[in-house]
Amino acid sequence: MKVAILKEAGDETRVAAIPETVKKFAALGAEVAIERGAGEQAGIADTDYEGAGAATGARAEALKDADVILCVQGPEPAALAGAKSGALLLGALDPLRRRAAIDGYAAATIDALAMEWMPRSTRAQSMDILSSQSNLAGYKAVVDAASAYGRAFPMMMTAAGTVSPAKLFVMGVGVAGLQAIATAKRLGAQVSATDVRAATREQIQSLGAKPIFVENVAGIEGEGTGGYASEMSPEYQAAQAELVSGHLAKQDLVITTALIPGKPAPRLISDAQLATMKPGSVIVDLAAEAGGNVEGTVAGERVTKHGVTILGPVQLARTLAADSSALFARNLYNFLAAFWDKEAGLALPDDDELVKAIRLTRDGAVVSERLVAAS
Repeated sequence: MKVAILKEAGDETRVAAIPETVKKFAALGAEVAIERGAGEQAGIADTDYEGAGAATGARAEALKDADVILCVQGPEPAALAGAKSGALLLGALDPLRRRAAIDGYAAATIDALAMEWMPRSTRAQSMDILSSQSNLAGYKAVVDAASAYGRAFPMMMTAAGTVSPAKLFVMGVGVAGLQAIATAKRLGAQVSATDVRAATREQIQSLGAKPIFVENVAGIEGEGTGGYASEMSPEYQAAQAELVSGHLAKQDLVITTALIPGKPAPRLISDAQLATMKPGSVIVDLAAEAGGNVEGTVAGERVTKHGVTILGPVQLARTLAADSSALFARNLYNFLAAFWDKEAGLALPDDDELVKAIRLTRDGAVVSERLVAAS
């Protein structure tokens, strides 16, 4: 079996393998080929890969006879020219927004698997690229907020007087939100958080933050499938908007993380609510790519409205290329290793729940029920 790792295109800084996973693939009996320069932006030299047992060279050399192709962001089908029929492509393929590319993989008889569609289950925890990358994004969101904020985070008692602690509010307590809470607490901020899922209250409290929840709206738990939030009723949305409006006006920093898979990001902060915030406040909108949780967010840009700075980062994990690459690479390895036999090689059973969830194409056709239903 041959595993190929590609150099990413555009602004992507991450890489789909690190020397550690190269050694692990070699231990499984695989041949590993890496496109020259693939790890440069993550601080990994070609010689590091070669020392781990990989061959490095041009893309055509890496792709030739490869059984498995690993990537971070899905390449355009033309970039896979020379790949053999039936090769597996694994990475973050963004199927719903890149349907034409998925059709292109099918036409080229590339078997594509979207790792971001991995089920949120105990079995799949070590394979979950969304969780590993969101963890780093939550951390970096607070670091970026601190950099943009014109004051200190912790309380400081000095001979010249006392500096009050910053107040930071996290909206959406998934993986990114929990890490944002933990990071902000370590920096000394007073942290509060909210989520539509009632089960997150204890998680917020366990990190030492104050939970801000809608009360007396019976029967609304906000639990969607796979551990994600679901859309809320109009009654809940109205109650939440009232609660959040009063709380936002007192905050110095806000981190928003709310996403609903396959749909635009829910609007959490309106322009009117922005206008009630303190001048100099900072918001980091981690849902910027999906339309933003904040009215006025511009993906990839920093804007100011009503004296409030709004950061709309895109793929924030890629700003921590070395760590995010390491976690992403381990996610990919853990998935493949679970279906790898040293004697028989790699086998992905069609009836396996993980394989079924992430497989997009096979034998020249789009086979994902989720993708077909969204067409």
